[in-house]
Amino acid sequence: MSKDLQKRAAEMLLNGATLLSEPCPYCKGVRVMKEGQALCIKCGREPEKRDIPKEEKPEGNSLKKTLEKKLESLSKELEGETDHEKQQTILKSINSVIETMDKIKEK
Repeated sequence: MSKDLQKRAAEMLLNGATLLSEPCPYCKGVRVMKEGQALCIKCGREPEKRDIPKEEKPEGNSLKKTLEKKLESLSKELEGETDHEKQQTILKSINSVIETMDKIKEK
């Protein structure tokens, strides 16, 4: 471990850096991190910068489309239903879907 690395690591720690629990991937030495930059105190190497693919989050659009399809399906089911009790059940489901769609629009 060179004096320059020791000095640099000490300065980083004094300025708010933290010691990492994961060892250096190259030499298994102790690493110090500040502002997203990790420095190994033993070998002085920093991990290679790699682009981490962003995970695409399902948007409200897909939920909206799903609810629209469900609403359409329930509407068709209601058209063909002759039993009054089943009609009431379908209408309650339609109402729930519409309420959910309204909540999505508010966000």
